[in-house]
Amino acid sequence: MQLSHSRPVASAIFDDPNLVSCAGLVPMVALAQQCDLAAVADEHLRLPTDKGANAGAKVTSLVAGMVAGADSIDDMALLRHGAMGALFDRPYAPSTLGSFLREFTFGHVRQLDAVAARVLTRLGERTPLVAGIDGPVLVDIDDTIVEVHGYAKQGSGYGYCGVRGLNALITTVTTDQAPPVILGQRLRKGACGSPRGAARMVCDTLAAVRRLRSTVSTGKVLLRADSAFYGHPTVSAAIRGGAEVSVTVRLDPKVRTAIAAIPDDGWTPIEYADASYDQSTQRWISRAEVAEIEFTAFSSKKATEHIPGRLGWSAASPTSTTQATTGRPPCSTPGAFTRSSPPPTSTPSPPTRPTAATPSSKGSTPTSRTPPWRICPRDDSTPTPRGWCWP
Repeated sequence: MQLSHSRPVASAIFDDPNLVSCAGLVPMVALAQQCDLAAVADEHLRLPTDKGANAGAKVTSLVAGMVAGADSIDDMALLRHGAMGALFDRPYAPSTLGSFLREFTFGHVRQLDAVAARVLTRLGERTPLVAGIDGPVLVDIDDTIVEVHGYAKQGSGYGYCGVRGLNALITTVTTDQAPPVILGQRLRKGACGSPRGAARMVCDTLAAVRRLRSTVSTGKVLLRADSAFYGHPTVSAAIRGGAEVSVTVRLDPKVRTAIAAIPDDGWTPIEYADASYDQSTQRWISRAEVAEIEFTAFSSKKATEHIPGRLGWSAASPTSTTQATTGRPPCSTPGAFTRSSPPPTSTPSPPTRPTAATPSSKGSTPTSRTPPWRICPRDDSTPTPRGWCWP
């Protein structure tokens, strides 16, 4: 299908006063009312001047507009198209909603976080959104770059990926019965480091998990993070919140020394359900060796900030003469630091083969409760090192 050559169309609008283009908003707004979105926003959101009046109704309008596909203030005009005014009471104009949002400071954003957490709890009581929350729970924290255009965009900057944008910090929660659900989010300056504000985000997310769970819940909570979040503030915040930790570590001299201390008989062979391609050897890898050793993280800090745990590492089966002779190929990729509750008192047994395949894209959340160890493909010509990482 293409535009008519004889009648070129310069613009198209939806202006029929008797039709509704977003009828799917009806059940969505009805569910929001059942969860008392407007009442909770009126209770916890306090904005100065008359711009903050009727905060609950304005927050509901913004949520409805975003659900309908609006990604800017001007797009909120879709709430006033056609017969939308007959279905919904007092849909606000984009200019009114824009004035409302411009009054927000960081303190008001924190108030909105409180609103979101309480509405999510009520939503979990009425829908299977977080089914299985009383069982094992995986909390994942990561950041991403939201690309923007224009030098006047407030807060934009060039981050670690070289793209001009804003940095979004996101936490998700996954259970064995529900897919990942975003539990916390925060927009930051584009040039900020990944761990900035991560400790506070972890505390807020674990508090939200506790509110979602019943008082008789016995399932453990595991926080997973990559090496950008390997630091005392984030790890200690997770432990204080009652969660176990699995975080990728950077390969520093202390980690190298710990790996070198693993005896040759301390490695256990495993097989993978899905093979991965190793660029250095130009072949598929389906077998590896794994090992764990007790490890104290952040030992350079004062003694009260030391965190005992385990350091896990993996290696592909020896493929070169050097590897076959020494059994210890050089290390250049990160391993995983894990902290269980309570901390281990003896040398733990190596991890077992996972029972289910899991996604391998960055930012994805494993659905299996068994940690999915996997050999990372390499692009250089060095031998595949000992080192496991989360997909």
